[in-house]
Amino acid sequence: MAFNNLTDKLGGVFKRLRSKGKLSEADVKEAMREVRLALLEADVNYKVAKDFTNSVTEKCIGANVMESLTAPQMVIKIVRDELTALMGSEQTHLKTSSKIPTVIMMCGLQGSGKTTHSAKLAKHLKAQGHRPLLVACDIYRPAAIEQLKVVGAAVNAPVFEMGTEKPEIIAKKAIAHSRDYGYDFVILDTAGRLHVDSELMDELKRITEVVEVNNILLVVDSMIGQDAVNVAKAFNDILEIDGIILTKLDGDTRGGAALSLRAVTGKPIMFTGVGEKLDELDEFHPDRMASRILGMGDMLSLIERVENEIDEKKAEETAKRLQENKFDMNDLLEQFQQIKKMGSLKSILSMIPGMEKQIRDVDIDDRQMLRVEAIIKSMTKKEKSKPDIINASRRRRIAAGAGVKVEDVNKLLRQYEQMKKMFKQMNSKGGKRKFGRGMNMPGMPGGFGF
Repeated sequence: MAFNNLTDKLGGVFKRLRSKGKLSEADVKEAMREVRLALLEADVNYKVAKDFTNSVTEKCIGANVMESLTAPQMVIKIVRDELTALMGSEQTHLKTSSKIPTVIMMCGLQGSGKTTHSAKLAKHLKAQGHRPLLVACDIYRPAAIEQLKVVGAAVNAPVFEMGTEKPEIIAKKAIAHSRDYGYDFVILDTAGRLHVDSELMDELKRITEVVEVNNILLVVDSMIGQDAVNVAKAFNDILEIDGIILTKLDGDTRGGAALSLRAVTGKPIMFTGVGEKLDELDEFHPDRMASRILGMGDMLSLIERVENEIDEKKAEETAKRLQENKFDMNDLLEQFQQIKKMGSLKSILSMIPGMEKQIRDVDIDDRQMLRVEAIIKSMTKKEKSKPDIINASRRRRIAAGAGVKVEDVNKLLRQYEQMKKMFKQMNSKGGKRKFGRGMNMPGMPGGFGF
């Protein structure tokens, strides 16, 4: 995650505080000096870092925290609350129009990921039961319209385009088209430039003059650090943006932009891009992000992913088969396919408290699951339901069909048997205890890594 170094630095500061028991005013001020340095190293705006640590120091001293036996824990709580406030305190939602459609204009510099995130947003809206229409208003960049069509098809969202017609005319016609065909959200994918200039801004303003735009979302690449804040400020000064989509937050960035954007621009981060896949777009929750920065994980977001992506009916069927000790390769394949819907394994595990640091330097290859799928799909129907019949010759045939080694097939079968034994023991010890959704996720690393 983007905040790895900051998380480590803050963890070190709080570890030293916890070792002291009671704290003095000097202890708190020294800790805040280290926190400020950590924030600056994470590329947080200097004034933001200074105001943040001053506020934390003031609250710690003013609340007589030092006299408490749990002073270190109280300091951590104050830091968490202040981090949350710094990023906006509460989640900000898209504004919806009283009349159909709700119009979202995506803007940003060239290469920030507007087109991809237009499709990601369309997929997000579809999951909520909406009918979004993507609109190709980038008439300059080579193949921009085709790219939008490709990503639109990938998320099953239609694309409206009029070639190289003026963007404001395309936007106006798209609104009429959406009303005729019942699309309740219109997402305008606009052109970008290599830098903020008057030509770009004039074009965006012309669009807002001919159509009622309900949400102007600025797409910003977190990899550019403090320049992201400068870009956001420039766009906001001219366009009055409504929110920000911060991309590549799963990458090796210092994360300062996420902590500075709200304080400098006054505008909320609404979504974060957390991967290259079209379903890797998260709603931004300041309190959850603060917890992740402090190494506390983000179980609420993980639970939401499970609830959104896991088929509850299939989960219950699998749980029943587990209780009856009838779990076979068909069930295992189903589990892998369900987990894949939730995103990369590393992103899932990073949300579990205490896991993010443990897996940081571990190479978790999502292609491992594809190899397991290939092995299971190379089995016959009978072999999937009765893996016990898979002898040496069958293993060679399965390996050849899946394009893997026989040793890989052997390893999968051994792990399957170990899993069955584990579930059998759990059943015998727990009696009629039910397996919940949490048990519906076998195959996490390093269970089936090759």
